Amino acid sequence: MIEFTTALASVPHGGNLAEAERLFPGAQTPFIDLSTGINPNAYPIAGLGPEQFRRLPEPDLLARLERQAALHYGVPAGAGAMATAGTQPILTVLPRLFEGKEVAIVGPTYGEHARAWLAAGHRVREISDIGASEGAAIVVLVRPNNPDGRILPASEILKLQAGLGKSGGLVVLDEAFVDLLPDRVSLAGHSGEPGLLVLRSFGKAYGLAGVRLSFALAQVSMIERLRTFIGPWPVSGPALQLGFNALSDSSWLTSAKRISAGQAQRLRAALLASGATIIGGTPLFQLIELDSAERLFGHLGRRGIHVRRFDYNKSWLRIGLPPDEAACWQRVEDGFSSYAMLGD
Repeated sequence: MIEFTTALASVPHGGNLAEAERLFPGAQTPFIDLSTGINPNAYPIAGLGPEQFRRLPEPDLLARLERQAALHYGVPAGAGAMATAGTQPILTVLPRLFEGKEVAIVGPTYGEHARAWLAAGHRVREISDIGASEGAAIVVLVRPNNPDGRILPASEILKLQAGLGKSGGLVVLDEAFVDLLPDRVSLAGHSGEPGLLVLRSFGKAYGLAGVRLSFALAQVSMIERLRTFIGPWPVSGPALQLGFNALSDSSWLTSAKRISAGQAQRLRAALLASGATIIGGTPLFQLIELDSAERLFGHLGRRGIHVRRFDYNKSWLRIGLPPDEAACWQRVEDGFSSYAMLGD
């Protein structure tokens, strides 16, 4: 268990190509960014007109998007969906609905959860398993987890939710990477029950992270409390249209699941060729472990391939899917195979 004693000033994230270019000024270009878990096969951008950029986002279009999100995610009666500009606004506002709580975060995981609760004055500890959450009023977990893809049993989560729901506590369930897994993995269908808030990310599975769109799924009373703090125009006009189009297109998502599964299998083969051990992942990223992770990071960086490393575990690297182009895949596969040839 790790207990945080001070608020975290900042949390490192993937996707910072400017940093990669500074670290490896002579690298092959363009850089291939494998440091995020964003689908490189994005949903097509269509159906946007000048009015989406010129006018303030219409409340009716926001309501339409949220109804479609509730339908798409299987939100039950008594619950609702609230759209925001990415998950970060929810993470920032949610801790301010509570005062002086004991918060347990199942980790290591996405660092912004701890930072947000600490910034709001709560007591935060990181636990390795949900069974160590006793005494916490708020339990935060990511499922599948980032960065290792771990999927905690639904029965354990729902048992915890039932107990916390009776005492005014809350399970915050971040399902940012669940979309390309089988539908049964998600617990969004339980979001109408007290003590559960489900977070869903749009940009990762649909490959449109720059759109900045996510959803909170919870009982209507919780949604309305959050909405009061979030304020008007929570997402842009283009995001309202693109989100509605994508969440209405079930055939695209079915195809995306099939494509990402095949690409993930190809990526795992390339990673194993480097001599690394794969210790987890999702259809959008793999986590590897090797003693020479820093050396591999540099080897790839000099070849213009940017991957995600972690301050808290120097032997881990997280690798996202390459763009679906022959030249990109060839560079990535050559990067890992050439590293294996270097030996110790």
